[in-house]
Amino acid sequence: MSLRVFILAGEPSGDRLGAALMEGLKTLAPDVSFEGVGGTLMAEQGLQSRFPMDELSVMGLAEVLPKYRHLKRRIRETADAVIAMRPDVMITIDSPDFSLRVARLVKQGSDIRTVHYVAPSVWAWRPGRAQKMATCIDHVLALLPFEPPYMEAAGMDCDFVGHPVVAEPKATADEIAALRQTCDLGDAPILLALPGSRRSEVGRLAPVFGAALRDFTAAYPEYRIVVPTAGPVAELVRQHAKDWPQGTVLLDPTGLDPAVAEARKRAAFAAADLALAASGTVSLELAAARTPMVIAYRFQWLTWQIMKRMALIDTVTLVNLVSETRVVPECLGPDCTPSRIAGALADVRANPEAQQEAMGLSMERLGEGGEAPGLRAARAVLARL
Repeated sequence: MSLRVFILAGEPSGDRLGAALMEGLKTLAPDVSFEGVGGTLMAEQGLQSRFPMDELSVMGLAEVLPKYRHLKRRIRETADAVIAMRPDVMITIDSPDFSLRVARLVKQGSDIRTVHYVAPSVWAWRPGRAQKMATCIDHVLALLPFEPPYMEAAGMDCDFVGHPVVAEPKATADEIAALRQTCDLGDAPILLALPGSRRSEVGRLAPVFGAALRDFTAAYPEYRIVVPTAGPVAELVRQHAKDWPQGTVLLDPTGLDPAVAEARKRAAFAAADLALAASGTVSLELAAARTPMVIAYRFQWLTWQIMKRMALIDTVTLVNLVSETRVVPECLGPDCTPSRIAGALADVRANPEAQQEAMGLSMERLGEGGEAPGLRAARAVLARL
């Protein structure tokens, strides 16, 4: 029996999830065909994107407004294409501002089954999003093990399929040794600094991180600072890092083969003894490498005031949430100061073992050692058709 799938991703992380899911579907249902929108990784799995995915990779109100009419037209075009195709299933991946608008139009014009990959974080804030989503989504594929009950309570099917971080390759001893040699790190202990992947984040965090790192290395001068950075913010990070402790090493992926850049980043994560990172999924990447961490984030004043009032949880770090501990220190909002961050780094340095069990438990609960998340996701889609 042939299977026809319309699949839609709107940003690079969704492209990775989509490619792994497509690979899983091809394994379990060899006579599958795809239409939709995706990036280079999904193209490698056989998708011919209806338009370039990067048209959808727009963030922030100021960036969206000039492109609003174009995006609205793409939403309509995409929904019309789904209805005309009449696939067995439509799968949307993250990018809810685009994906769920398409799903809503598809449901208004057809009875096509809709699956959304990546549950909204209703456990953290705005729980009403689940009920709103249930009007156009039949089935959710969740990355976190505690998410299905929230989706099911709103009336959707939901399966936990594992987090993609558990399927990432591990750095080899040779890769770690090559990094140390290339960057002239010797056998010095390494402190990773990760001030974010967006310009706004780097602008807010890099000066605070720099001051905290100067305080920390004044007390522990044996540490070398290594900064793996994303291409779009590499030059901005470089400018800020001029004021960071002497000998700071910037890992700039610009001009490198993506696979080489990713392998070097993995080696840095694995080689590090300690990390200071912006809040986000990077905490799971660090946990996968078993690198103890401090999480810090400075919000705009209004954002912080809204978050304080609307948040349903007392931690923003996924390692803390998944492991049901609070072992990863957080310096957030008004606590995101150089002295607090430096003090937290010193505490973690003194007792790195406190995080090891929580990091291992998090990875186990996210599916480490089990079936690949893409294959689990494919199995879940097929099981409920």
